[in-house]
Amino acid sequence: MNDLSVIGIVGEYNPFHYGHMHHIAETKKLMGEDCPVVCVMSGDFIQRGEAAVYSKFARAEAAVRSGVDLVLELPLPWVLSSAEGFARGAVGLLGATGIVTHLSFGSECGEVEVLETIAETLIDPLIGADIRTELAADEGIPFAAARQRAVAKRLGEMSCQLETPNNILAVEYIKAIYNLGLNLKPVTIQRFGAGHDELSGEGYKSAAEIRRMISNGKDIASVLPESAHAVYRREEKLGRGPVMPESLESAIVSRLRMLPDSAYANLPDSGEGLHNRIARAAKEECTLDAILAAGKSKRYALSRIRRIIMCAALGIDARMTAETPPYARVLAATARGCTLLREMGEKSRIPVVTKPADIKNYDAECLSLFELGSAAHDLYVLGYNAQQERRGGADWRTSPKIIK
Repeated sequence: MNDLSVIGIVGEYNPFHYGHMHHIAETKKLMGEDCPVVCVMSGDFIQRGEAAVYSKFARAEAAVRSGVDLVLELPLPWVLSSAEGFARGAVGLLGATGIVTHLSFGSECGEVEVLETIAETLIDPLIGADIRTELAADEGIPFAAARQRAVAKRLGEMSCQLETPNNILAVEYIKAIYNLGLNLKPVTIQRFGAGHDELSGEGYKSAAEIRRMISNGKDIASVLPESAHAVYRREEKLGRGPVMPESLESAIVSRLRMLPDSAYANLPDSGEGLHNRIARAAKEECTLDAILAAGKSKRYALSRIRRIIMCAALGIDARMTAETPPYARVLAATARGCTLLREMGEKSRIPVVTKPADIKNYDAECLSLFELGSAAHDLYVLGYNAQQERRGGADWRTSPKIIK
């Protein structure tokens, strides 16, 4: 493997679909068909503050059956973070493996040099003061809009690249490479078409549209690769999904109601009294939508409120994402991925966890973080249809899926 580039990808694969397969194929066209792929993937909960439609184990297996060689789990606090925190955690984990040489991501822009220019502007120490000036000048303006205005004063029309979601994440990935001093080369594959809820230019259904089809009881076989669909079909037959947001609503609301007010004070991204509004709503409202509505304001996007609420329910506080993940947990691998793991054993800067019980051999930070993810999985399985599949402790019992 030493003479090959190794492609790193950050994904949620919720679920894995043709667009993801296209991204891998296009990256290999640029990098070489023989290049292996390592993915850092969100676990049972995703960055928008909801449960994933299938478990992390199923989604990781679907990925390695569909073109990925090795799937590592992004620990929960970084999953439920802002775009900046999510990117720092995922890119930091890829960099710590010691084997990944390139980071590939989709973007509407499709020009890595443009994205690098914006990232360089945003890591300028003086940009923070410019953003605060914009926030003060227009009371109630969202942070993202204030940041774009600040960038526009330096880069002009180039700042419009910060209006689309994949470009925003792409810039955060590049920022993470710079800020962490990683030897990763960014590569971008252009994404065509409109947002997450429509057909893209290549004719692929987006993940959000596929989740909507699942929620409406529609057949998704035609919009997913058979390699991935077979995994999800098996999970459904076993009663392990799909897990929709409403499946866990009562469990999450009950957790929120039992929390003391002090637990809300240290939540990530919850300044300016936002935590007080959420704490009050959690005690009074009877649905997650009502709690979200009570916390929403002009300045704070709904996705941010959703993440804060999920952080409260799962026991995540702002101190947990100050650095980067302290270990790499393997969820699934191909035979080639196992070769990568052997190389990681020599080069990784953090422990590589293949057997859950081994986490007890590492420091208290690793153990505490793993226990947090295990508790989240215990909540997640309450959304399964089959009662016998809702047993606790599965995170400790599940080894990586190896596809030979």
